[in-house]
Formats: sequence, structure tokens, C-alpha cells
Amino acid sequence: MSTSRNRIQELITQIQEHQFLYYVLDKPDISDAQFDNLLRELIELEKANPELIQADSPTQKVGGGFATVFEQKDHMDKMMSLDNVFNIEELNLWFDRVAKESPSAEWLCELKVDGLAINLLYVEGVLTQALTRGNGVTGEDVTLNVKTISNLPHKLVGKEIPSLLEVRGEVFFPLAAFNELNENLEEAGKNLFANPRNAAAGSLRQKDPRVTASRPLSVVVHGIGASQGISFATQSQAYELLKSLGLPTSERFRVLASRRAVIDYIANYEKHRHDVEHEIDGVVIKVNQFDEQIKLGSTSRAPKWAIAFKYPPEEVTTRLLDIKVSVGRTGRVTPFAFMEPVKVAGSTITNATLHNGQEVLRKGVLIGDIVLIRKAGDVIPEVLGPVIEKRTGKESAFVMPTHCPECGSVLRAITEGDVDIRCPNAQKCPAQLRERIYYIGSRAALDIDVLGSEAAQALLADGIIEDESDLFDLDAEKLSHSPFFTKKDGGAGKNVQSLLDALEKAKLRPLWRTLVALSIRHVGPTAAQTLATTFGSIDAIATASAENLAQVEGIGSTIAESIVEWFGEQWHRDIVSQWSAAGVRMVAEESSALPQTLAGLTLVVTGSLESFTRDSINETILAYGGKSSSSVSKKTNYLLAGSDAGSKLEKAKELGVEVIDEAQFKRLLEGNK
Repeated sequence: MSTSRNRIQELITQIQEHQFLYYVLDKPDISDAQFDNLLRELIELEKANPELIQADSPTQKVGGGFATVFEQKDHMDKMMSLDNVFNIEELNLWFDRVAKESPSAEWLCELKVDGLAINLLYVEGVLTQALTRGNGVTGEDVTLNVKTISNLPHKLVGKEIPSLLEVRGEVFFPLAAFNELNENLEEAGKNLFANPRNAAAGSLRQKDPRVTASRPLSVVVHGIGASQGISFATQSQAYELLKSLGLPTSERFRVLASRRAVIDYIANYEKHRHDVEHEIDGVVIKVNQFDEQIKLGSTSRAPKWAIAFKYPPEEVTTRLLDIKVSVGRTGRVTPFAFMEPVKVAGSTITNATLHNGQEVLRKGVLIGDIVLIRKAGDVIPEVLGPVIEKRTGKESAFVMPTHCPECGSVLRAITEGDVDIRCPNAQKCPAQLRERIYYIGSRAALDIDVLGSEAAQALLADGIIEDESDLFDLDAEKLSHSPFFTKKDGGAGKNVQSLLDALEKAKLRPLWRTLVALSIRHVGPTAAQTLATTFGSIDAIATASAENLAQVEGIGSTIAESIVEWFGEQWHRDIVSQWSAAGVRMVAEESSALPQTLAGLTLVVTGSLESFTRDSINETILAYGGKSSSSVSKKTNYLLAGSDAGSKLEKAKELGVEVIDEAQFKRLLEGNK
């Protein structure tokens, strides 16, 4: 008994510590699977020794429930957690228990979004409060921050608005946006988010709502708490009603009649889990009928009429053979793990990022360790930490290099307090040159698909170019001296001509793409589009003061200082001069033949268009003098709505923003309203 008592207390302490790291600090130090194992062990021990259950046990509570800097407020109806099952056998046991009391149950299946639970309160159709789940009874007031989420209406729409409605949902960070955010944080030398769930939680818990507004959070709703003036017989009817009120519901839920159909649904999304725009860690199965839900009831922490089927974690172990470093296009030196090949999330990997020297120390990994690797979707594989119990004593610590591994320059931090160290030899470092030329051809920059990493390496190694300034002066004669471009055709044939043709097309790309291709630190596509629209030419940007640049909305002092610093280098100005002489676009479309029919107008695009891709519609708006925004506001002049338009359409209607289709947009381009 004393052994069980001690172990239960030990588990309670451990779990509470991990909950604090997870829910409050957003910095978990173990994987979800490891946490689940601790909780399951505690549940089994308490089941075997019910007299040892403590009031403060995590099994008797919902979520973390820790106080933070935000005001604590009570939910009108308690927010429950979900019990978990991890295999079909456990799921069938749950089915059996439900069937005893509810033999006529039908099942609603939906994806389990890996985000941050939220409770939204609408009074007379107006969003008045948003609370995190907290301990299920009390949550943190994050109303101002939640109101910055673009797909969440501040007012409900429709003819019959309930007088009071508590809506439960999940705030998440879309995977594509998460990758971009971490890239920007890494470039700025800041700490990265471990995963999209942490990014969502960290973004929502910002003291300044403007920071939250800068993060592309999204939300999906999946339940109702307290309500007045609203009724429905099933969970699926509730979802249809929420959708009719303008709330963002999932299109992926299904009502199914049999266990077999539920299991097929689970298997399908386990196979296609990376085709979803957000991370999922399983499927939630609910009894669809509300009268059956009431009959089944709940425990102190979870409903008996719902269960979460959790997928196996996409984490594997392998041996860390070495820790090496790479040098990026802006000189940042990044350590990465070189490992025994291992298959995870559908692909075989040998490398995983370690971000910076401080991160290596924080994770506590040693060369020779067996390490835990995680990869989800398109997220870069990451080392979570070592499996300490498998150490042999032969492991060794990693030491960050003091000199650049490619050019030998002494490495240093660029700014005080920067967690990254960089190679200062920006002009001549082979690694930086190679990465910059490769980046010029990327989709984010000039989109030259034949200018891949091997082609960039060959141009430098074969002495065809000295740096990026020579790129647009290439001709067939110069390229004929490169074995890489001539090995297949014996001379200036197809491979050579493909590159030359692509370079000619790249010269005509919009000004903002030219700006991105120059690899000015902190200037990505968004900032580049703003600069191109505001200043209209490279010359105007190059001669602008830091003060003038910083005053532009979306630029700020950090980007402004980086631009001034970049143009302060003569060799940078030489690149611009040579590109300009070769015919690369150095002015915005306004200086060309395109009429500025969208000048002074802000447009938002939603849905799929027939004549434009997402990139091309934004470029078209900019080329005709307009501003392309990602969210609808009172400053929006037009919402361009294609097929499958999302919640932005409801937002536009709510704010009275004029909605146009593709034909009307084309008339706008012609100067006709």
C-alpha cells in the first residue's frame, strides 16, 4: 500500500509540473505520448486503490488550471475534458459501455484539433467574453486577443440570434503559417515554438493584443455550453446551427451509423492526417443524439458519451551520430543533428534541426545519444531530447565552433543578446554565396525552378559566376564551360537554354520579388510587397532614411535598420546596379504600362478563383496600385469572393464591406465599377 501511495504522490507531482509547463509556460519538456503514459499509470493505480485518490489529483480535474497574468473568470457551464483510447480494442470497450445504456446511438466523428481549447460567450449575438479552459470551472480571460482572430465573428448573423450562447472551440495555428513564423523567428535570432499548439497558446497569451493580431491564428468550434433561445436535437444539428450563425465549424465531421464506419473514418484520417491544414492528434467520437448524451451523463471530468481516439505519436528514436553546423544565406550558423536514418511521418530522415547552441544545451543532447525525433506534416524534423536511460557513458558534448566551417572567419553574435552566431564574411563566404543564389530561384523570391541547389553550387564551383551580381549576365558561351549544364547534351543545348530562358522571365518579376531575392535580412515577401507599393522603386528604398522606412505600416525599426545597413555596403549596391543593367525590374508596376485602377483601394481575397492563383491575384492587385490584405476590416474596400468562400465572407457582410466576384474584379482592373 505504501508503495502505491508513494507512486501516486510521485505521479501527481510530476503530472502537475508537466501541466504547468504545458498550460502556463507553453514549454513542455516531454512529448504528448510520455505525458499520456504518466496519466494512464496514475489512472490505473487509482482504479486499483480508490481509497488513495486525492482531491488535487489530475484525474479529478480538467486541464491545467494554473493562474497566469490574465484575469480568472468562471465558465457558465463546466468545460469537460475527454477520456482517451489508444487502440481499436479500447475503443470497442467504450462502444460496449455506451451500447448498454444507449443501444440506438449514432456516432458523430470529427478531427481532434491539436490546439488551445477556448470558450466563447455571445450575449444577444455579440461576443462579450473568451476564456481558456483552465480547470474546467475557471479560465483565463483572453477576450481582446481572441477578437483579433480573423475567422471569428464578433457578431452572430442570421434571423434567429440566441439571447445567450456559450460556444466551445479550438484555437489553432495553421501548419503553413507556423512554418513561416518559425522561419522568421529563427532569422531574427529569437526562440522558436516547439510545435503549432505551443505557437497558438503563446500567441493567444500575449499581453499586447497587437502581437496576437500579427499571428495568423484560426479557430474551429465544436460544442455548446450554456444557451438560451436556441434548441437542437443532435450534435450535428447544433453544428449546422452554429454554421448558420456565422461561426467557423469543421467541414470534416461525419454522422455514422456503425462501428465499422467509425473505424474506417479513423483509419482514413490517420492515413491523410497531413492533408489537413492544422495538426490533429486523433479523432473525437460523440453520441450524436442529445437525449442519449443526457442519459449517459458524465464523470467529474469527462462526458461518458464522447471519447478521443488518439493516434500513435509521430515520434521515433534513433542514434545521434554527430552534431554538425550549416551556414545560411545571412550567415547564421545553425547546428543540426546527423543521425542514423529513420522513417517518421512517411519519410526517411537523417538530419534534424537544433536551431542554436543554447537549444542544444537546453535539450541536453550528447553526440552518441539515442534521441527522440518528432516530425509532423511539413514541419522540419526536430530532436525532442535524449533517451537518458540508454546512455553508455561513451557520449560526448557538442561544442559550437568558433570559426566558420567554410571560410574560416571568426564567428560572432551580430547584436548583443543574440542567441545566434553568424559568419561576418557575407560577401565571400562560399556557404552564404551558395545559399543566396539558391534562394534567388526559390518560390519566395524570383521563382526560377531550374536554379536549384545543385545548379547554384555548379555555377560557383565551375567558376561561371563569382557572386549573385553575375547571375543575369550569363550566356550560352559561359555556361558551356560548366559540366553540370553540358553533361547531358554536350554543349549549349537544352539545359543551358532552360536556365537562360528562366532568367529572362525572372527579370520581369514584380519589384517585391526582386527585393526578396536580394536577401536583405528580415525582408520577406510581406515586407517586400509593402515596400514596393509604398516606395515604387529600388532607388527610393535605397535612399530612404531609417525613420521614413520605419513609419511605413508593417515595417518597423528592425526591418528599417536592416535595409539601411544593407544598402550601406558598396558590394550590395553593385549587385543592384548589375541586375538593373541586365534588365531586372527595379521599379513597381506603376512605372510600367499597367493603369493604376486599384490605387487607394484595399482588397481581401477569399475562396478559389478560376483565372488567378493565390500568388498571382496578390501580385495583380499590387501591380494595379491596390493593397492586398489578409483580413477583413472596416478599412477593406472590397472582398473578392471565389468559390468555397470562407468566414471572411460573413465578416464582410457583418461590416458592410462590398463583396465582388471575379468578373467584377476584372472590371475594376479596367477602371469600371
